[in-house]
Amino acid sequence: MANDAVVDKGRRRFLTATTSVVGGAGVALAAIPFVKSWEPSERAKSAGAPVLADIGKIEAGQKVTFEWRGLPVFVVNRTKAQLDTLASVDARLRDPKSDNTAQQPDYAKNEYRSIKPEWLVVTGICTHLGCVPDFFPELKPEPFDPQWKGGFYCPCHKSRYDMAGRVYDGVPAPANLAVPKYHFVDDTHILIGVDPDKGAA
Repeated sequence: MANDAVVDKGRRRFLTATTSVVGGAGVALAAIPFVKSWEPSERAKSAGAPVLADIGKIEAGQKVTFEWRGLPVFVVNRTKAQLDTLASVDARLRDPKSDNTAQQPDYAKNEYRSIKPEWLVVTGICTHLGCVPDFFPELKPEPFDPQWKGGFYCPCHKSRYDMAGRVYDGVPAPANLAVPKYHFVDDTHILIGVDPDKGAA
């Protein structure tokens, strides 16, 4: 039986081209969420970003913890009494002069290990195996140290640090608590992760 249908080749080419274009566009649109899933999340992007810490309500003798790069950063408003005891524990410390320069920026290599004496800013991670030390601010004997002058005690393996985050001699921790880069934005805010004059870490 003869086929009387007339094939419109121009129309066929148009429909083929249109279908290809629409199909290609569909594939491209479908790929966008897939490709976007490879990008770091907003949380991941901000994890390395500097953190603005409001220190205006931290009372004398109090510690507040902020998170930066997934790490706890202790900010302590030290009292005059706490500052006055720092020199009295030097003989009991492993690195009293903070000679291990990897543990703090140059501007924090001083007797207070800080930019302003009353404000201590340290990463709250024990330098032994990475536990988070507890804060014992009172100048009184403790079960773990009858001559305690305030500071940090790691409950995991009993490492101790003074009120400047300096490690005691004879404990498992090998080094002082690290001081992150930071600077004062004003009297009530610090920016953690940024040097005073260089920019982000």
